[in-house]
Amino acid sequence: MLARAADYRQPLPMSLELRAVDQEAEPGLSVFRDGDLLVLACSGAWRTRSLVSVERAIAKMNLASLARGAGSARIDLAAVSHLDTAGVLFVLKLEAGLRTASLTHEIAGASSEQQRLIAAVRAELRNPAPEPKPPPSLIAVVERCGRAAYRVAGDAGLLLNFLGQTVIILLLSVARPWRIRWRAVFRHMETTGLNALPIVGLISFLIGLVLAYQGAAQLEQFGAQIFTVNIVAIGVTREMAILLTAIIVAGRSGSAFTAQIGSMQVNEEVDALRTLGLDPMEVLVLPRVLGLVFAMPFLAFYADLMGLLGGAVMIDLVLGISLGDFITQLRQAVGLNDLFVGLIKAPPFAFLIAMVGCFEGFRVSRNAESVGQATTRAVVEGIFLVIVLDAVLSIFFQLVGV
Repeated sequence: MLARAADYRQPLPMSLELRAVDQEAEPGLSVFRDGDLLVLACSGAWRTRSLVSVERAIAKMNLASLARGAGSARIDLAAVSHLDTAGVLFVLKLEAGLRTASLTHEIAGASSEQQRLIAAVRAELRNPAPEPKPPPSLIAVVERCGRAAYRVAGDAGLLLNFLGQTVIILLLSVARPWRIRWRAVFRHMETTGLNALPIVGLISFLIGLVLAYQGAAQLEQFGAQIFTVNIVAIGVTREMAILLTAIIVAGRSGSAFTAQIGSMQVNEEVDALRTLGLDPMEVLVLPRVLGLVFAMPFLAFYADLMGLLGGAVMIDLVLGISLGDFITQLRQAVGLNDLFVGLIKAPPFAFLIAMVGCFEGFRVSRNAESVGQATTRAVVEGIFLVIVLDAVLSIFFQLVGV
């Protein structure tokens, strides 16, 4: 094109010409002067997949200097074989540059189809679609509640399905105990039980102190300070010790299960287990569930002892009741059924916490951010389910007279 036009077109001092390497698309842009007319000749296929080189050329182009001395300009699309909306945007970008250079200009050589496309894109840019108006506040609240309820129902269905899988693998392990990875079970008992003794003991001891102090302050009004021992004993053995232990374990071990399995999901190690013919439920879930179920009753009993010790220390300091008198009153206030009520809750609490932690771990997607989100969900869901189950069991024990 430039060769044929050489006899009547005067080249610019700094001529610009671009040819793409892609032989299939071959977009081109030539800038030259025809008298006092500045011509921007486009050629080839101006399509999305082949416009990278054209974009670079337009970015480097200084139309203000090229337009110096020109009276008008023309964007020539006669040699453009294909034009899509991305190509139209680049053409309009050239037009905006000519408008900035204060040149009268026109777009010439476009086919009727290209003209309609240019007009449609220009109209869309001139009159963008209005943003949708937000719904009224009441409707928005109802909509958010509905979406949240639908999402919770879906998550509950998935959790129920995972519960069924976990129960099946537990029943199969009873029938085939030689397939249980006992080394992994003992390791998880150590990490979830033995390593949790310091924090569980400290929290239980402090809770015993608080119960004793608050109970003594209230019973002092009636001269019944001795019954502070009853409040501490019943509260610690039946409810506070096991509930706080479960909450601590959910935040400590449940989140750890989610992070461990979630990291394996990100690194595609779970897929590797399936490729090797191993069941992730048997390899990853079963040892964690069994380890926590075996460790939780011992943690609960330890929490009972520390809670009672904290109550005894506070009662001795505030009321002057000696440790011997405390033990005597403790035997009258608490029976084995009160102790067993708290310990019986430990295995189901542990099962829920371990199951939810593993469930959220398997839901992690292939990015690191989802690991943190799943860990947060595991802690919240684990604590919520533990409190719900504790309320149900407490009502049940009250109804049966235990």
